[in-house]
Amino acid sequence: TLVNRAKEAWADIAVQLKRRYDLIPNLVETVKGYAAHESSAFENVTKARAAAMGAPNPTPATQAQVENQLSGALKTLFAVSEAYPDLKANQNFLQLQKELGDTEDKIQASRRFYNTTVMELNTTEQSFPGNLIASSFGFKPMDLFELAAADSAAAEPVKVKF
Repeated sequence: TLVNRAKEAWADIAVQLKRRYDLIPNLVETVKGYAAHESSAFENVTKARAAAMGAPNPTPATQAQVENQLSGALKTLFAVSEAYPDLKANQNFLQLQKELGDTEDKIQASRRFYNTTVMELNTTEQSFPGNLIASSFGFKPMDLFELAAADSAAAEPVKVKF
């Protein structure tokens, strides 16, 4: 039951990440219309999105790493948007920003649920009598989905000032 619940929680994270990936191109195109000369920021977001989407058979650790890179690239994109007053008033940009914020909240909730489930699974596998059953059936501890300790930029909240 716990293994299946952890797999379901991982699938929930994947669904929210897919939603995030779908929103990003629209956000980039909206900002691009206002800040055409900021091409490096757009390229970085696009590359980070592609890397996050293209991770083959991601583990929680590898997925967290590419998601941290994508978060950093998005922070840069929002920093670029601060310099354009017309963009800040654009309804499409505001809606996309709101949807992306909502998606980020859902990703955090999915990560918390996954980590709670994995912690419960790992604790059960390491405690008596669960450890006997887990070793008999070959269950292995699962990894938590966490920020990389070395990536302090991803650990800080996004700061967008209007």
